[in-house]
Amino acid sequence: MPSRLSPVPCARTAASFAPMGGSSVRRWLRGPAAAAVLGLALAGCSPVNSVENADVPKWRATALPSSPANVVLQDSGKILTRDRIVQEAARVPAGSYTLAAVCDGTGKAFFAVSLDGKAVAEAGAACNGRQESTRITLPAAGRVEISTSSVDAPLLYAYRLVPAQ
Repeated sequence: MPSRLSPVPCARTAASFAPMGGSSVRRWLRGPAAAAVLGLALAGCSPVNSVENADVPKWRATALPSSPANVVLQDSGKILTRDRIVQEAARVPAGSYTLAAVCDGTGKAFFAVSLDGKAVAEAGAACNGRQESTRITLPAAGRVEISTSSVDAPLLYAYRLVPAQ
């Protein structure tokens, strides 16, 4: 009589594979094969850290550490949909700036910088946890907006805009 499979794949035991015969399964599960099967079973049953459950401040502290005192604009969070997330800063002086951005998850995050509603620059960050920097020149003083988006949601993002050194 065939054995009934558990609805939870990681709850299956060697007895679930009765057609192979109990002793042949035990022989096959010795040595390197046993380690591989055990590793796959544990990986498949362990909880996955998802973007939805991520602790953004804790992630940001390691992904984009140490905020300088002269930050013009910064943000971090979760992109769970394809909707844009917009932050703005009023009365930003003209000059050269550096946009440091990082994201984690899959795909890429995009950062669009505008000055008084006019596009100034676009930057992107591959979602591999590595910080990427883009130099931005603001030709005049005004209101700066940074729009963050991704077609690869969900993911974590962080950025900061500081005067260039």
